[in-house]
Amino acid sequence: MLLAALWLLALALAVRQATAVLRTPQDERLVDLFSWTGADGPLRLGDSLYEGRHAFTGTPFAGMVLRPLSSAAAQGLGVVWTFGTMLLVAAVGVVAVRALPGPVTRRTTVFAVPVALSLLAVSIPVRNTFHLGQTSVLPVLLVLVGWLLAAERGRTGGVLIGLAAALQPAVVLFLPVLWFTGRRRAALTGGGTFLACSLAAWAVLPDASWAYWVHHVAGTGLGDPADAVANQSLHGALLRAGLHGPLEVVLLLALIVAVASLAVRRAVRYVRDGQLLLAAAVTGCAVVAVSPTAWQHQQLWVLLAVAGRVGRRTGDRLVWPVFVTLVMTLDADALVPKIAAFGALGENAVLLAALLAACVMPFLSRTADTWDRPQPSGPLSRPNLMLELLLIRVGYWAYSYVRGNAPDSRSLAEGHGDQILGLETFLHIDIEHSLNKLAAHTGWLRDFCDFYYTTFHFLVPIALLGWLYVRRAPHYRLARTALSFATLLGLLGFWFYPLAPPRLMPSAGFIDTAHGPQDLSKPDFGALTELSNQYAAMPSLHVGWSLWCAVVVFQMTRNHWLRALGALYPALTTFVVMSTANHYLLDAVGGVLVVTAGFAAARGLAQLRERTRSAPADGTPQSAAEQEQLPENAQLRGDTGRGGKGTDEKQSTEDSEKSEDAEDAEGAEDGGDAGGGAAAAGAVSGAASGPSSSGPPRSADRTAPAWQE
Repeated sequence: MLLAALWLLALALAVRQATAVLRTPQDERLVDLFSWTGADGPLRLGDSLYEGRHAFTGTPFAGMVLRPLSSAAAQGLGVVWTFGTMLLVAAVGVVAVRALPGPVTRRTTVFAVPVALSLLAVSIPVRNTFHLGQTSVLPVLLVLVGWLLAAERGRTGGVLIGLAAALQPAVVLFLPVLWFTGRRRAALTGGGTFLACSLAAWAVLPDASWAYWVHHVAGTGLGDPADAVANQSLHGALLRAGLHGPLEVVLLLALIVAVASLAVRRAVRYVRDGQLLLAAAVTGCAVVAVSPTAWQHQQLWVLLAVAGRVGRRTGDRLVWPVFVTLVMTLDADALVPKIAAFGALGENAVLLAALLAACVMPFLSRTADTWDRPQPSGPLSRPNLMLELLLIRVGYWAYSYVRGNAPDSRSLAEGHGDQILGLETFLHIDIEHSLNKLAAHTGWLRDFCDFYYTTFHFLVPIALLGWLYVRRAPHYRLARTALSFATLLGLLGFWFYPLAPPRLMPSAGFIDTAHGPQDLSKPDFGALTELSNQYAAMPSLHVGWSLWCAVVVFQMTRNHWLRALGALYPALTTFVVMSTANHYLLDAVGGVLVVTAGFAAARGLAQLRERTRSAPADGTPQSAAEQEQLPENAQLRGDTGRGGKGTDEKQSTEDSEKSEDAEDAEGAEDGGDAGGGAAAAGAVSGAASGPSSSGPPRSADRTAPAWQE
């Protein structure tokens, strides 16, 4: 069932991408391809590839190969190019999975292929390639295939890598890796192929070759300005930092030498370790960094770096692949807040990921004890902080995106507002008018409500989450998950039930205490409309998040004063959102419902994980290798199998004692004893984070590195 869902997802993403390209007007799709092959395109103008308004940006060899396409009909060329690119992307995904370090079971391969295809389909490089009609996927595919063939068919692999270098010159960085791993025939063949293709292009297009290699210094300066944010090379980053002239050139050359040499050394080590895909990704990330220009369609190498494994705990293993996936699928605005201090990080996010993969990240060796058996994090351990910050940031971006892009039809939202007002009048709970007039005509109360509404909504939940993470890690997981589910349900409400708040209901008599009078006779309500979608009112997440805070406080302490403050917070928030005419009473009820559902979903997910985690302890048979590596447990099973039941009774007694200890620890935490609760949680976390009882796999169980001679 899961496998079918993964393949359906991959197919749906592929169909969506192809449809998006083919349904776009011809003058807006495959813009680079059609500008090159058009009536006044450079591929039709003889030797003048790099002149004119639509100058070619590829190598002379690429121009020589693509020139026959200039005589094809535009409509047919667009269809063939789109589906051809789709096949190339699919081939990259399949070959990448094929290059995963062994042993890889057939089941793993079958599941990994649709996941890889889905990641490729949603990545920015692939989307940009489809939009522009570029050829950047082809060099990646040629290198990966040649990379795999170089171990057995050195010449064939070298030819493919040489062809890729003729299309993207920085790919020659793969040749030293081949040389230093003993594949010198492949390295020499690759270098010879690159030179032969370049010389052939020089013979056919001498002026274009001179312009590309000499005048533009291997393509530097072609296309958009090199300091554009889309250029994620070291050259582009230095230009964006304000460096120009000889200083920039000297610093760039020094950085290129340092990055390239370090990346080659690391790639050689991973090749000898049998991690061919990771070695290719490390080298490819260096290619992105050292290239004169690395536009979005040329950054696919960075996505392949998800193959690297970092961290000894299961919770830490997710940080690197999640980081790379987010960087390669989302815009910079989704990764970092719009704060000047973080501007450079957002502008150079892809370059940062490429440099980390090429030079910094301590990817695990296949001989490491935790290579395929990481230490379990356990439900009571503290989650990885970097992963939490990434998910929180992206979650907030998704919240802002959905809230800002939800349907905002004024007539629909006001119609829903009439429904809410009519229902409240029928139920005799329409108290918003009275509260709003009370606040509007009481100066200190109006100022307090306005300050409260704009300040505490984010401040209190974030502070409480931070305290939970530091002091009560076991409870942080449940609370964070509950808040996430509640917010997700709230976003669904914003999308499917746009609702005009009381302050935006015409002739309803409400007063906007925070933003002043609004001209409701116009479609837009002044500067207020530019802030966010004003029709995201049902449910009230102000009330929902405040109720979440109250529930967490009640769970964490038995102190009567703190519990009283916790109970007061949602009650006061409900009063404020109605007094400021931002929500109806039924909005508050909606906030209560989504938080209740959020906690229920979080507990259900926790119980499901617990059942999954405890399944092997309930008698699930282990593999022969696990039995061989666990002599004590194997002996216990042998005793039981011979008819003795003392072992079962002993195991049952130990499980009962562990269960009682866990309940005591939980009770201590719920009772407000921070010291005792933290100590108990720390003890359980330490045990859960210890080495797996099954131990690391033996070296004999692993396949030998594919490139060792």
